[in-house]
Amino acid sequence: MAAFNTILTKIIGTKHDREMKRLRPTMVAINALEPEMQRMSDEQLRARTAAFKEQLERRLEGIEDEAERKTAMKEAIEELLVPAFAVVREAGRRTLNMRHFDVQLIGGVVLHEGKIAEMKTGEGKTLVATLPAYLNALAGKGVHIVTVNDYLARRDAEWMGKIYRFLGLQVGVIVHDLDDAQRREAYNADVTYGTNNEFGFDYLRDNMKFELADCVQRRHHFAIVDEVDSILIDEARTPLIISGPAEESTDKYYRIDRIIPKLIRDIDYTLDEKLRTCTLTEEGVARVEKVLGLGNLYDPAHMDTIHHVYQALKAHTLFKRDVDYMVKRNEQSAQDEVVIVDEFTGRLMPGRRWSDGLHQAVEAKEGVKIERENQTLATITFQNYFRMYSKLAGMTGTADTEAAEFAKIYNLDVVVIPTNVPLIRYEYSDIVYRTEREKFTAAVAEIQEKYQQGQPVLVGTISIEKSEKLSEMLKKAGVPHHVLNAKQHEKEAYIVAQAGRKHTITVSTNMAGRGTDILLGGNPDYMAKEHFLKAGRDPETVSREEWNEVFQQGKAQTDKEHDEVVAFNGLHILATERHEARRIDNQLRGRAGRQGDPGSSRFYLSLQDDLLRIFGGERISGLMYKLGMEEGVPIESKLITRRIEAAQKAREAQNFESRKHLLEYDDVMNKQRETIYRMRRELLEGVEQKEELLNIAENIATEIIDTHCNAKVHPDKWDAQALRNEIWAQFGMDIKAERIDPGALNHDELVEALIGRLKQKYDEKEKLLTPEGMRWHERVIMLQIVDTQWKDHLLILDHLKEGIGLRGYGQKDPLVEYKRESFGLFEELLDRIDRETIRYLFLMQPVTQEDQTREIERRQRRQAQQLVFSGGETASEARQPVRRGDKIGRNDPCPCGSGKKYKKCHGAAA
Repeated sequence: MAAFNTILTKIIGTKHDREMKRLRPTMVAINALEPEMQRMSDEQLRARTAAFKEQLERRLEGIEDEAERKTAMKEAIEELLVPAFAVVREAGRRTLNMRHFDVQLIGGVVLHEGKIAEMKTGEGKTLVATLPAYLNALAGKGVHIVTVNDYLARRDAEWMGKIYRFLGLQVGVIVHDLDDAQRREAYNADVTYGTNNEFGFDYLRDNMKFELADCVQRRHHFAIVDEVDSILIDEARTPLIISGPAEESTDKYYRIDRIIPKLIRDIDYTLDEKLRTCTLTEEGVARVEKVLGLGNLYDPAHMDTIHHVYQALKAHTLFKRDVDYMVKRNEQSAQDEVVIVDEFTGRLMPGRRWSDGLHQAVEAKEGVKIERENQTLATITFQNYFRMYSKLAGMTGTADTEAAEFAKIYNLDVVVIPTNVPLIRYEYSDIVYRTEREKFTAAVAEIQEKYQQGQPVLVGTISIEKSEKLSEMLKKAGVPHHVLNAKQHEKEAYIVAQAGRKHTITVSTNMAGRGTDILLGGNPDYMAKEHFLKAGRDPETVSREEWNEVFQQGKAQTDKEHDEVVAFNGLHILATERHEARRIDNQLRGRAGRQGDPGSSRFYLSLQDDLLRIFGGERISGLMYKLGMEEGVPIESKLITRRIEAAQKAREAQNFESRKHLLEYDDVMNKQRETIYRMRRELLEGVEQKEELLNIAENIATEIIDTHCNAKVHPDKWDAQALRNEIWAQFGMDIKAERIDPGALNHDELVEALIGRLKQKYDEKEKLLTPEGMRWHERVIMLQIVDTQWKDHLLILDHLKEGIGLRGYGQKDPLVEYKRESFGLFEELLDRIDRETIRYLFLMQPVTQEDQTREIERRQRRQAQQLVFSGGETASEARQPVRRGDKIGRNDPCPCGSGKKYKKCHGAAA
């Protein structure tokens, strides 16, 4: 089969070859327009935007049908692709002095088609996004460009914003500390930059608002996701959750945390690092029961306790300080707190918390203040958020290894874009040692050698703990270096930008894998900024002439250093461990060898590394000893490299299953979420609800009559009193007072009489409030009930999901069971929403203007009486009665004028 595929590829070419052949004519057409664009003045070039928009409007004239309008708009935008891309290329040259390369034009077309463009590091992905963003923004529906952090969102919006603004488009940026008005303005811009978290949370928050005017987002039209593999794959295992405090004590976490150190591994519990799970043994269960003083730990009454025991065990055995989290001082509260470290980027994630009591268990372990456990108010996965966009595209340097997942989950095709100039990075085989100590010693020796030569080195580590350990060893060896991890992230951009200078050693976690380009010889732009900051001046406020003078001085220095570093074979990447995902390793490698520069990379590994220990297992260690491994002597073999890659593929497959599993469960909830949010949106948009509400009231009333006065049952056996009670509880109407006698009417007459009277009462209520007032009350009451019931429903689903896996022991598919039960629960939710809404609306007592006036007058009279009675004394003195000679008896009228007896009024207070 492999031989047949090889022959077939030679005949028809690879998928990549066919894609390039298909896209090349478009690139040629854009290039053909370049001379024409260069001849235009700035005003003529800017005027093209208005001309393009006018062309789109003309194309849509007279088309009323929504589906036809979408098709016509799509066709019209396709016609504008070539001229629009040519305009953006020329605008980039004039505003940023950056002309899009031919391969960048191809990347732009791929993004416009709603695909993923895999482009190597340094190929200018940020600039590529301007092409499809401008073209699709012409439709006036907004384009979202999604980045991995606030810094990149701000940087790209400011940097690339010059092109959009030059062409007459507005640019917005969504970052952490913005209020609703600022967010709304940013979303209303033509192109909006922001992080995946901010876009997702804004969507959830909008679906908790009570006025349409308070919502900040528009519809989801087109999104370009930068570092698409990080956002749609790495972060897809963690759903976005907005939560509120649950009424639960935090003492139990401390109490349970104290028993975990007493448990012994392999006796009281077993640990599976591969699956990241831990399980109590029978001995462990007995020990926990004894320490906690419980009878049977698995008694349903103790289910909450067993859950927290497992979370505490997980916190102690699987979650490591300075690897999975940091303990950091919170400046506002002046207290230590547990902050999660993103395993894929090495960045801190303040404000994020693990769910199901895990975060509280880690807080108890570290002895910091435990925050109350939260209850989910709204949640969505990144998969389901980004699938809401009409068109989705992405770009990254490393997507091809996950192409199958992108196709299956997001229906996104991956297209590999060729580099602008050939890649000349040399990738050495992995070097494997027996122990971590030997590995780090050898790595330090190579770093020292490269430093003395003058070759810059970027050292990759997988955690804060390992980066600091290596830093200590380099200090002892006398090698000057920078450390870049979540503890020193403030100067991140500067450290990474200057990591290509001579004699520069940078030790970093995964943070250095993305974002800022490493220029050989250094980055003159950052050198100029640093110069002004050291002089105590804001770089943004200096004059253009002064900036250029300092910039040119820095550029002369960096150009000279660039040639020297190229002579040393460019930037050397030295990684001290392989990551679970091959993409993360490829990102680190990709920092070297940009735009035709030379570079090299090498991985130092040991049999004690987590990946080799957990996933490589006996195979790799057996292979190592067969190859004659001795202490201090490394093994460098393609065979070992292939085995390690196989271990990574196994871990990637496991992570894919984990994400697919999460998505399968979230897909069930997603249908329910869409229904609820659509209901809320209709209410916010003021969709008329009166007829629908009266139909619901009619159905409920009919159901109540059928229950107590069924047509199939003889009237003598009807329960008239139960009917009267339930109608009173549901509608606040007494059928006896309304002269509706079940004994004198047949079933149909009873239904007709009751429904007629209910509609009459509703109309009377509406007259008192005015139709507009009644519509407002309907909307507010429905929104409140929907939100309350949805919150409770999410809690029920959380509990259902937690225990559904046990159905597998009964030979039942947990997912099928979850779908079946959650559907039943959702039907119950909709029924509760209907009943509660009708009950609130019918029991609501409208307050007329006359009622309000009478109430104000009554309060004023009461205040006047109190003032006379108290003689202007303080409130505490006023509680004592005024004595008029004789002592006031307990049964005498109270002097305050309330009309009550003294013992029941101020006598009680006295």
